[in-house]
Amino acid sequence: MEGASNGGMLYHEVQESKLCAVHCVNTVLQGPFFSEFDLAALATDLDLKERQMMLDGGAASGDFLSVESHNVSLDGDFSIQVLQKALEVWDLQVIPLDSPVAEHAQVDPELENAFICHLQDHWFCIRKVNGEWYNFDSLYAAPQHLSKFYLSAYLDSLKGFGWSIFLVRGNFPKECPISSSEASNGYGQWLSPEDAERITKSCNSTLAPPQRIDPSQQQSNPFLPSREGEIISEMEDEDLKAAIAASLIDYFPATASSETGHPQNENQTSKEEHQ
Repeated sequence: MEGASNGGMLYHEVQESKLCAVHCVNTVLQGPFFSEFDLAALATDLDLKERQMMLDGGAASGDFLSVESHNVSLDGDFSIQVLQKALEVWDLQVIPLDSPVAEHAQVDPELENAFICHLQDHWFCIRKVNGEWYNFDSLYAAPQHLSKFYLSAYLDSLKGFGWSIFLVRGNFPKECPISSSEASNGYGQWLSPEDAERITKSCNSTLAPPQRIDPSQQQSNPFLPSREGEIISEMEDEDLKAAIAASLIDYFPATASSETGHPQNENQTSKEEHQ
């Protein structure tokens, strides 16, 4: 089931502090269903259950029994397990894209409904709404339209540059009443596809960072939407992938360093192993 139609409106959350995991979950669901406090409560519950399992298994000490949370960092970064638990509330499954269960999604991603992407401390959602694909990355001022052709090349490029990608399947919420929910989340907004396109074009034309973006996180986002139509009209699939890769290297050298083997973040290895 494709999910929310919401009268043709798109639900988008712009980056607030380091709450990208909250923004990611809510844009998957297309509505302000979770707050940072909700995810923190899920993280605490997961920590308690994990520690209890270790105790039941005979563990008396060690890193897993420390007071430090394994599911939320001090700066607010949540683990994939927290996102999974939040979406399970809505009968949704989060599946690694490289899993055999997701084999069809690797071949024909346009037939799916949502993907979650993660690198370092940043989460974002790619979602199909009303039959069209959008990038709901909170580092951008508005959701950005993705053609079905571009979707596959974009996912391949993300994987090539070290992003972890998860497929989301299940019964997505059909509606989120806009009138009753629009004031419940200070960083959420409802946009028509036309408004989203206008905002995106405005940001691209000025070559300025999108609204309310943390500059320290901008390097984690490799999406360059302004050239999509031009590239698609001029290039075949393989050329498109090469163009995206070149753009990543030119504009986001820190992200591209994963391709050349240079470490991006000394904490990344341990964080990815835990997740």
